[in-house]
Amino acid sequence: MYKSKITGSGFYVPSKVVTNDDLGKLMDTSDEWIFKRTGIKERHYIEHSGIGSSDLAYEASKKALEQADLTAEDIDFIVFATLSPDFSFPGSGVLLQKKLGCRNIGAVDIRTQCTGFIYALSIADNFVRTGQYKNVLVVGGEVHSTGMDFSTKGRDVAVLFGDGAGAVVLSRSEDDHGILSTHLNSQGEYYDKLWVESPASRNIPRIVKKDIDEGRIYPLMDGKVVFKHAVKRMKEVVLEALETNGLSVDDVSLIVPHQANLRINQMVARQLKIPDEKMFNNIEKYGNTTAATIPIALTEALEQNLIHKGDLVVMVSFGSGFTWGSVAIRW
Repeated sequence: MYKSKITGSGFYVPSKVVTNDDLGKLMDTSDEWIFKRTGIKERHYIEHSGIGSSDLAYEASKKALEQADLTAEDIDFIVFATLSPDFSFPGSGVLLQKKLGCRNIGAVDIRTQCTGFIYALSIADNFVRTGQYKNVLVVGGEVHSTGMDFSTKGRDVAVLFGDGAGAVVLSRSEDDHGILSTHLNSQGEYYDKLWVESPASRNIPRIVKKDIDEGRIYPLMDGKVVFKHAVKRMKEVVLEALETNGLSVDDVSLIVPHQANLRINQMVARQLKIPDEKMFNNIEKYGNTTAATIPIALTEALEQNLIHKGDLVVMVSFGSGFTWGSVAIRW
């Protein structure tokens, strides 16, 4: 068995910045209302029609490859996490493979929403550990802005999300540094507490005008239930990762959490009894980019020199499904 380690990371967000004040012109909301509840000040949206999650992922992946000192030809497999693929099918992974000019390698899409990147990293880790692949490209990419209800009715969800992509290269490790363990969980009984009901393949036809008129094509969320479970499960799965490796909270150098709501992350930090500087947050600038939040945050943490060789880094996420997970890394 080998070990795997992150050898390169990168992210990309569109140039169009949408502030809370901008959203206030579309719905009954304000900068104060949004920031107080979420910690978000602005987010990025695609500049025009025709830009998909694979396009954002392409830009992020180029940066990750450059940092890893690899080319697309060196990549053996792609794991693409997204809830907003370019098309219903095929998946965005194969579109990214084409755009990068990779060999005819395998590519798979992961649909576990906000926990997507954690699941994708776990899958890639196992491919590398078993020796099947040497270099795996792991991507989280989302275009949310084309699927939001920008009326007052939809504001509780619409203000949260942004577009963006992040990527890492996971490579075979020749030393003891790298991923220590991954931990994945789900609880499907809460599937309809954060979901998009329509279109649905179980319906004939998959979508009708009534679905559109009644807003079933937009994300719906029971915010109180999601908040409560997110705090509980994120704390639990961080501790699960530490216990598995015989470590304690005091050993943690940095936690890189999913960026769904700053108040969730602050509550998790308090319950774990860790100082604010050990919980990396950048939601203020990007909002919730779902599968992209963790690789975006990781890249920024590295750029800010907050992670050093030998540090213990824990990534953690919670999302729709419900799903949650963590990854412990010795950098």
